[in-house]
Amino acid sequence: MTVFEIALDVATLILLLPVSVLFAQVLLAVTRRGTEATEQGNRPRLTIVMPAHDEAALISITVLSIMPQLLKSDRLLVVADNCTDQTAALAAAAGAEVVIRTDSVHRGKGYALDYAIRHLESDPPGVVIVIDADCQVATGALDQLARCCARTERPVQSLNLMHAGPDAPLKMRIAEFAWLVKNFVRPIGMHRLGLPCQLMGTGMAFPWPCIRSAKLATGHIVEDLKLGITLARAGKPPLFCPQALVTSEFPTSREGIREQRTRWEHGHLSVILSDAPRLFVESVASLNINMMTLALDLSVPPLALLTLGVVSVWLTSAIFFLLTKTLLALELTTATATLLGLAVLLSWARYGRQLLSLGTLAFALVYPVLKIPLYLKFLVARQRHWIRSKRDSKPP
Repeated sequence: MTVFEIALDVATLILLLPVSVLFAQVLLAVTRRGTEATEQGNRPRLTIVMPAHDEAALISITVLSIMPQLLKSDRLLVVADNCTDQTAALAAAAGAEVVIRTDSVHRGKGYALDYAIRHLESDPPGVVIVIDADCQVATGALDQLARCCARTERPVQSLNLMHAGPDAPLKMRIAEFAWLVKNFVRPIGMHRLGLPCQLMGTGMAFPWPCIRSAKLATGHIVEDLKLGITLARAGKPPLFCPQALVTSEFPTSREGIREQRTRWEHGHLSVILSDAPRLFVESVASLNINMMTLALDLSVPPLALLTLGVVSVWLTSAIFFLLTKTLLALELTTATATLLGLAVLLSWARYGRQLLSLGTLAFALVYPVLKIPLYLKFLVARQRHWIRSKRDSKPP
């Protein structure tokens, strides 16, 4: 066996792990029957924390979607973080409590969240729910999150979906489908077995003792993923609450799309490389199934990158077979590619028909190619600091 053949087999096995995890999650999700039970039980006093940096275009709409869901004892706290527009004034006019944070050095959502928690320490709620300033909160979502959080005494993640809009180009509708797989199909599969999920940045509920002791003041570009790992290590892995829906829209400007994708995917890949292996080793050493499944879930890269990797290794294996007649690598990569293809098709058949036709789904094989520059940039000029995505200009 040559060194090249060994390297090819190793590459295939490395890809087989996340593909197998993805396939298992999808299989659990598509065999799901019925609907999730509505949360009952105690509804604690809660505070909505909304970090906002120059969100004047959308802040009023977001606040107004939340206010009718609050009880008299609840609070909606907007942190106007290093704003240069009318975010603070518009949020206050819509009914929110507003605090202003100014710090040109320590910038990013994590610092804003930490500022909010320190502000709440004099009168702490039972549950803190983090909502981004560009989101719409479905009726009843806050109540479901609060009750689930109180019942389990663990962090709870809502169903967080992004929409591309009816007139969006094909590549944005494919991005919407990929988001659906990541934020609904995979978590609902884990949820069926009572296993934890990743935190998704918005629609996150935390028991007060849990969020008060968490290290939030970081400039990490995917602070939600890091926070979920930290909480899992502390014995509080996040749970998924699909009954609670929070939605937002993809940016439509090229600059906004590029900044958003770069932040998400570079941050996700950084966490995969730095945290997933260590978390898995820790879970094996402690025999902690929640940490182990969370580590496996974290090991699944963005769908476009996973597709690029599988296709590239399959083509290399096919060429190697034609030259040497060695079949093992091609068999392994074919099995891996088949599992990935089945996972995508099953997800589409059960949940994605309203987003894409089967014909347009075939373009998904081309879509990853368009993202090659983004992944190459991760190797040579990785984004390490938080940058706000450019929003579209809309009237408040």
